[in-house]
Amino acid sequence: MRRITRITTVGIASAALALSATACGKSSSDAGSSSTSDSKAVKAAIAYDIGGRGDQSFNDAAYAGLQKAEKELGVKGAEAEPSEGESDADKVQRLTALARSGNNPVIGVGFAYAPAIEKVAKSYPKTTFGIIDDTSKTGPNIANLVFNEEQGSYLAGVAAAKTSKSHTVGFIGGVEVPLIKKFEAGFVQGVKDTDPKAKVLTQYLTQPPDFNGFSKPDLGKAAAQGQLDKGADVIYSAAGLAGSGAIEATAKAGKWAIGVDSDQYMQKGLAAYKDHILTSVTKDVQGSVFNLIKSVKDGKPQSGEVRMGLAANGVGLAASNPAYTKMTDVIAAVEKAKKDIVDGKITVKTTP
Repeated sequence: MRRITRITTVGIASAALALSATACGKSSSDAGSSSTSDSKAVKAAIAYDIGGRGDQSFNDAAYAGLQKAEKELGVKGAEAEPSEGESDADKVQRLTALARSGNNPVIGVGFAYAPAIEKVAKSYPKTTFGIIDDTSKTGPNIANLVFNEEQGSYLAGVAAAKTSKSHTVGFIGGVEVPLIKKFEAGFVQGVKDTDPKAKVLTQYLTQPPDFNGFSKPDLGKAAAQGQLDKGADVIYSAAGLAGSGAIEATAKAGKWAIGVDSDQYMQKGLAAYKDHILTSVTKDVQGSVFNLIKSVKDGKPQSGEVRMGLAANGVGLAASNPAYTKMTDVIAAVEKAKKDIVDGKITVKTTP
């Protein structure tokens, strides 16, 4: 695996080294029973998903939560990057290294960490493990941080349908897995409920076990160009780092892009294209990471399913682009749809 980088101090050279030596003066059994009673000693770690930090989306949102915990809670943060084509065994090594180093909680960013977290959490029963976007693996010291992505995507569908002039919009999914199908389902439903005659072009970049659809911008760029060529004038991509390629292609064509996970209008790496980022479907990954770290620091660690939807502002639609905020009819339609979902008048599908 690649180097594990500490935010505030030096990095751990590798998972293998961490597994062969004691960390912070503790044995593996000591780390498994570490206490967080001394707030000054609290350390927290996140292990990134495919694409790593700098994806301008999902991973960066998790990093923002860790940064906030460092600033507001005095927590010492650690990060671990993924390696291309890694196995579950690699993830087990990474999480074990982080736990053995005294980090609590240890958070896996993305559903791909589920099997590894299930295994490592049993070895470190007094360490809290968080996993974002997965509920398949549970345990007394596992917090499943999940969201109603379909609800936020429905709002994106409403905005896309109201904005489109060609009545053709696009959805690009990074990898065809159940999680991303939720994004597609909500988006398509929102589009169709708003404009029944609208056409939704859908494309997935890769199929599991190939997860490059979350990490290769060129794949997103090519997919977006294909949809633009077919008349799409609004394209929503849920594809991690690959989504930045879709945003680039869409912006260069002078059409509207819809971002995901983070408010991508505000991402520095996408500044050249922000005028064409209509809005973004946001997930409060930052808040979920911060809240889990705080719960551990407070001695009341979260566990089990922690779900966030529209009602709790866990998902939503960003309004950072001034051009979007001037679209009063679009804003009104989105707000009405949001109210109807929260009030139970609209039930958003989780599968297409």
